[in-house]
Amino acid sequence: MNITTIVKEICRFKQKYITLGGIIMANISGSKNIDSVDYTAIEAMESFNKFVKKKNTFLFTITAVFLTLYILLPILAFQPVLQQKFVGNITGVWVYSAGLFIMTIVLCTVYVKKAASFDKAAAAVLAEYQAKGGK
Repeated sequence: MNITTIVKEICRFKQKYITLGGIIMANISGSKNIDSVDYTAIEAMESFNKFVKKKNTFLFTITAVFLTLYILLPILAFQPVLQQKFVGNITGVWVYSAGLFIMTIVLCTVYVKKAASFDKAAAAVLAEYQAKGGK
């Protein structure tokens, strides 16, 4: 997926709905033509490139944290440190596994909250494009 495809998808959604923080403010279906959007101009905008870099940095970081901690479970499961009993007969493997569930819930919550700010940033980029004479 290249950057132009991403821009087209953002514009396609934003063309149909104007959102603010995940709340649909207005349905503007049929009022604009998707093909009239100059995706190259949007891709050349510094604000768009900053937005994409910020979003990609966040997504790759959160994914790397999740995968690293998830892949460590089978590696560490048979190491003496996780074979020790922590509470009663519960070993470190069980504690680590429970921690992975908690981590998943936390990362999903962080992503959902951050996605709202990404929606606002995408709307700001499109508003800037339209203010510069874009359709």
